[in-house]
Amino acid sequence: MRSRKPLVILSGEIKTPPFSEEARVESGTLLGVLQNGGTLSLPQARPMPCIGTRCLELQVKDKATEWRIFCRVDPDAVLMVHVLAKKTQQTPKPVINLCVLRLKAYDRITRG
Repeated sequence: MRSRKPLVILSGEIKTPPFSEEARVESGTLLGVLQNGGTLSLPQARPMPCIGTRCLELQVKDKATEWRIFCRVDPDAVLMVHVLAKKTQQTPKPVINLCVLRLKAYDRITRG
């Protein structure tokens, strides 16, 4: 039996408000799938190779907002890197750069 990977929150929160209770539960369910070793694909998640290997953008539709949760699935943990309300069709370059920087800092601290 596989053990559940811990969720490491580098930035962001998933709480009500601003998430509705339904969106918060859906977010937790999607992250739980990843923590239990499962995989996700569209429409719930899409790969984000521009951020790094094993990186995903989880897509959660709320009543009035579409949320994006950027994460990376490591062998030993699931990293929540950034959470934002979707406002544009394409992920803004500053958000991508911020995620890359956070992951580099995490890797530097944890892997030496």
